[in-house]
Amino acid sequence: MERGDQEVLSEERRERLLRTLSFATFLIFFQAYMIAPLIPRLSAAFGVSPQSIGLLVPAYMIPYGVSTLFYGLLSDRIGRMRIMLASLSAFAVLTFLTATARSASQMIFWRALTGLGASGVVPLALALIGALFPFEQRGRPLGWLFGAMAGGMAFGSTFGVILEPFVGWRLLFVAVAIAAAALLGRLASFRDLLGEVPPGPHPTVGRVFSGYRDLLASGRGARTYSYVLLNAVFHSGVFTWLGVYFQKRYGLGEVGIGLALLGYGVPGFLLGPAIGRVADRWGRRWLIPAGIAIAAVSAALLIPNTPVLAAAATVTALSLGYDMTQPLLAGIVTALGGQRSGQAMGLNVFALFTGFGLGSLLFGQALRWGFPAALAIFSGVQLLAALVGAALFHSERSKVQTNTPPPERR
Repeated sequence: MERGDQEVLSEERRERLLRTLSFATFLIFFQAYMIAPLIPRLSAAFGVSPQSIGLLVPAYMIPYGVSTLFYGLLSDRIGRMRIMLASLSAFAVLTFLTATARSASQMIFWRALTGLGASGVVPLALALIGALFPFEQRGRPLGWLFGAMAGGMAFGSTFGVILEPFVGWRLLFVAVAIAAAALLGRLASFRDLLGEVPPGPHPTVGRVFSGYRDLLASGRGARTYSYVLLNAVFHSGVFTWLGVYFQKRYGLGEVGIGLALLGYGVPGFLLGPAIGRVADRWGRRWLIPAGIAIAAVSAALLIPNTPVLAAAATVTALSLGYDMTQPLLAGIVTALGGQRSGQAMGLNVFALFTGFGLGSLLFGQALRWGFPAALAIFSGVQLLAALVGAALFHSERSKVQTNTPPPERR
């Protein structure tokens, strides 16, 4: 085989791996986001309050986020391939075991273990993009992965709750586990691209955490990770309780809730790669603050009593705000780590999922004052973040923009 043919084959395998990783990402986010809309149903099934069963969200998200800090270290010592395959295996097994829960506490326990086990796939997949694609070409593949996240959010939040009355919540988890097991064999066929053990010497634990400190010490790193966390707190806080919101305000059942959430994740699923290409071409300095502002306004529009169709459309706009921010922030993160791309992305996923867990807890506490007050608080903080972000991210220009000479004066 000639060198040109080998390069074409390598490109094709890289694209197939990207699609496989995207599907794995989709599946993980599908099962993560099918939980929140089921809170009213699970509350009734286990005979506990919505706030109690709502702990399922942080029970999964926070262990997921914390464990990502250590998967990068493990991948440096035993190889990215072993971690990703083991993590996907744990995801399949523990998701199946979740279906066996007989009480709310058992289900929370299995969700916490699943968060610990499943968190080695997506962060290392994001780091792998940094190894397979140069920075100026990462917008599209990152758009695919974040589009898969958005698609998982959309289908998980919608079809999970729609199918539950017909198949039951236990069978939903069993189906996800079976799909993950099938995907495991597909991912194993790309062992050569996933990466073996990096050459030593390997960093110590102290050196790793010193690296995390260095990532946060720069102005670019501090603002990027701060916004990943704050944005995650906002979106998870609002989304987690949308099922309860539509049940209490509009009296919707499971199918109605699923239909109301139908648009969540659709913008990223359809537009993720396009948004990434726009970021590659024009930079991130305006897109990120605009996405934060769109999300803030969307949450504010949920405060007044509007027709249910208008509220459902607002959910789609809320999702667009997410799709215009977190993927672009991840693109910046891939440039922060240098030779420590896995560590940089691990810190990103830690901030993202810890924010997801904290957001659901904080919004649940704010619900003591009712949905209008909770939405107003979250919307106001997010709008302030958009205004500040317009100044903080002003330097995030594209390479095309920074290399373009100024026009000649006439």
